Amino acid sequence: MKTLAKVLIGVIVILGALLPLRPWALRWGATDDEARRQWPGDELTSYQTGQTGHNGQATRAITIHASAPDVWGWIVQIGQDRGGFYSYTWLENLFGCKMHNADRIHPEFQSRAVGDTVWLTPKERYGGQARTMVFELIPGRAMVLGSPQDAETVVRAGRAPSGTWGLVLEPIDAHTTRLVVCTRSGESHRLADKLIAWFIFDPAHFIMERKMMLGIKQRAERAAG
Repeated sequence: MKTLAKVLIGVIVILGALLPLRPWALRWGATDDEARRQWPGDELTSYQTGQTGHNGQATRAITIHASAPDVWGWIVQIGQDRGGFYSYTWLENLFGCKMHNADRIHPEFQSRAVGDTVWLTPKERYGGQARTMVFELIPGRAMVLGSPQDAETVVRAGRAPSGTWGLVLEPIDAHTTRLVVCTRSGESHRLADKLIAWFIFDPAHFIMERKMMLGIKQRAERAAG
């Protein structure tokens, strides 16, 4: 019983430490205006402006000292079978992703279209289910991804998808760009779903996404000289 009590106390301490960090993580780097704005892809979901901080809603941003066209080349080539995701490859490869992050822009990976598959792992892994699909594409500006199941059963029926993940570029000037990454998904009222989101999915997603954003920044700035 004493051991169980110690474990429970440890869990409570850890959860208590994580919860105050959640609002910061959900809008890491984003200004108040960026957190309130509607971004490309938001019109596909039930997202309402100003909701960042609720379950499934995150808006993160970073300044990159490179032009928007220079940054776009890194965004459009993301994917396991392309340029990778510029994040922690050792973590991704623990789950069989076989990820290799590009350190240059590949001309053969510079085209995308709505409906394209963006692979998260090799095609043969996890029964071919580890993938997303391009829902919306504004060349040089935004690429919005979502679940292929949503594209087949929800979007074509005119209903909102269960979630989207958008990478948006906002030029500041000719040599500076804001990269804004938006995660939008529905909010569950089940306690179990909330706990999984709060303490497993959201922290893991933040860690990997933050590293991806920093990876894009590093590569784009280095290429821009």
